[in-house]
Formats: sequence, C-alpha cells, structure tokens
Amino acid sequence: MELITRLKNAVKAYDDAHNFTCDLCGRELFANERICAPCRKALPWNDGCVCPFCGRKIKEEGVCVECKAHPIGVKKARSVFVHEGDAARLVVRFKRGEKYLYRTIIDTMVPLFAAEFSFVEGIVAVPMTEKAQKRRGYNQAQLLAEELAARTGVPFLDVLRKEKETPSQKFLSRRDREKNLSGCFRAERAPVKGKKLLIVDDTLTTGATISAVAAALQRAKAGELYALTVTSVENKTPFGAPEE
Repeated sequence: MELITRLKNAVKAYDDAHNFTCDLCGRELFANERICAPCRKALPWNDGCVCPFCGRKIKEEGVCVECKAHPIGVKKARSVFVHEGDAARLVVRFKRGEKYLYRTIIDTMVPLFAAEFSFVEGIVAVPMTEKAQKRRGYNQAQLLAEELAARTGVPFLDVLRKEKETPSQKFLSRRDREKNLSGCFRAERAPVKGKKLLIVDDTLTTGATISAVAAALQRAKAGELYALTVTSVENKTPFGAPEE
C-alpha cells in the first residue's frame, strides 16, 4: 500500500512538472508552461474594471446595481477570467471530464490569490451531493481548492456538505437560483469558527451559489468570507435594472 502511494505521488509530481502541448490550442511547448504565449495573451483576463464586491467585469468604476440591491454574501469576490471564449471553454472542458486541467487552471489562480487573498486562514470548496460527485467522478471546485491549498500552504477545510440535489441552474435568474439552493448547504462549526475563509468555485454567474455557501458558513460562525473563481459572467447592465 505504501509503495502504491509512493508511485501515485511520483506520477503526480511528474505530471505537475511537465506539459508538452498547449492545453488550449495543442501547439508544442518547449518551456515549462501549460498554455502557450499567444493563447495566454488572447485569454479574457478579468483585470480591467470590476465591481469591488462581486468582482464581475463592468464598464466603468463603481458598485454594480445588483450588489447595491443584494450583496452576494462575501466581503469580496474575484475571478481570473471573464466567462467567454477560451476561458469559458476551458472551464466547460474541466467540468466535463478533462480532470487534468486543474493544474493549468491553478497556474492562473495562484497569482490572483497572492495579490488578493493571501491573508485567509482556510480554503473551502463549493460542495456537490455524493450522487452528483459520483456521476461526474470528481468535484471540480474541490480539486481546485485542494491544489490551491497545496501550492499556497493555506489549509483546505473539508467542512461543507450539499445535502440535497437541485435542478440545473443554467437558465435560472438569481432569484430562482437562490430558491433552488435554499437550505442546500451545511458547514461544520468547529473548524471554521471565527476564521477568514476563501470559497473556491469554477464560475460566478449571478452569485447565488456563493451566497448560499456563505450563508451556511455564517451559520457556522465563520469570520470574514471571500470568494475566488476561475471565471465570472460579465454584468452587461451593471448600472441598470437589477436581475430579477
């Protein structure tokens, strides 16, 4: 058993350190990278004007109307990319079976973590139900959270549970997503009490999932809460009518 563990660790270490083609375009790579320079440059980095609370791309500086009307439940959320183009496709591929892409994605998340969230005391992941996780084979948010913890030295806390299945949220408004997720999540109290925590997920769309997870952590008496996602959906009308 110990030999098998050592072999698995050796394989993982090799995979962590090696990549021979770009994970976006397939171009041959010669440097120690996972995305080639042209693809990296073309990615929709979310490094422009963002809402200071939800972190979604907006057209001009200021708090978006949705956060003014209905804050997302964390002190600050940020995402690496806008959910479009190759960034959106990367997340979809990762969720649909290309599990190995977690290394590529984490390479892009670590610098943003270092810039915005290095002070947190624990990292948590948006959970799935056991049934959903068995169906997919893995929880993509947990993979990201565990790898982020391993690379930064901040503990991963496996304290969240999703206790009931919910219908697909793909075409639901924020209000309907919140109804969908009501009472879904539970958090253990002792490991999180009073701690500054970072919630990790793949995509922030309306913020309903992050809000529901944050509510569970607040019930467990956690301290300040933050969120980091791979992508976020641009708020197309940040200063217009809030989403119904």
